[in-house]
Amino acid sequence: MSESYHQRRSEIGAYFDRTAAEAWKRLTSDVPVGRIRATVRAGRDEMRNVLLSYLPPDLKGARVLDAGCGTGAMAQALAARGAEVVAVDLSPQLVKVAHDRTPEHLLARITYQAGDMTSPSLGRFDYCVAMDSVIHYEQPDMVACLARLAERTGQAIAFTFAPSTTLLEAMHRVGKLFPRGNRSPAIVPQRAEAFRHLLHQHTGMVPRRNRRITSGFYISHAQELLRP
Repeated sequence: MSESYHQRRSEIGAYFDRTAAEAWKRLTSDVPVGRIRATVRAGRDEMRNVLLSYLPPDLKGARVLDAGCGTGAMAQALAARGAEVVAVDLSPQLVKVAHDRTPEHLLARITYQAGDMTSPSLGRFDYCVAMDSVIHYEQPDMVACLARLAERTGQAIAFTFAPSTTLLEAMHRVGKLFPRGNRSPAIVPQRAEAFRHLLHQHTGMVPRRNRRITSGFYISHAQELLRP
C-alpha cells in the first residue's frame, strides 16, 4: 500500500481512537442523541441492513471479514447468521467497546482485533463486509485497498463508498479549509460509474447490486462485488 494510504490510515486511527471515540460510542448505542445524529444513526442502521441483504441469510461454515468493525453491530449480525467472523478496526478503543457489547453466545464466533483490514495475516475469507471503512481514502488508495481485500475473498465483497453529490462535494471542499487538527478525516466522494469500472479492472470482481442511502446528513452508497 502507498505512503498516502499509511498516512491517512494513521489519521483515521487517531481520530476514532481519541477525538471521536466517545461520540462514536454514543452514536452507535441506543442512548438519545440530537436530531442530526439521529438521522445519521438511522441511515447507518438502514445501510447495515442493505449490506447484509447482499450476503446469504445462512452463513454457517462461512468465514467473513468485518473490515472496519467499529463498535461491533455488523459483526454481531454476521455471527447471528452462523458465520465465523474476524472483526478488525484501527481503533483499539472501539474494538474493546465492540467486544464488551457482544452477547456471550456470539463471542465464540467473533474474533475482534485492532489493526489494518488489508493485512494478509488475517487470512482468507468467503465474504468481506466494509461499511463506511474506505470512504476516507483517495480513489487510488481506495481501489488498492479493495483489491487487497479481493485477493483474500472467495465469494463477494459488500462495501460502501461516498457518492459524488453536490452536498458531499461541497462538504469535501469546505472541510479542507479547516486546520488539520480541527477536522475529521475527509470523506472522498466517488463518481459511481467510473469507480465501478476501476473496481472491476483492479479487483477482478464484478459490480452487481448497489443502492444509495440518504438520511439527513448521512449519505452513502452500497456496492456488491461478486467473484465471476
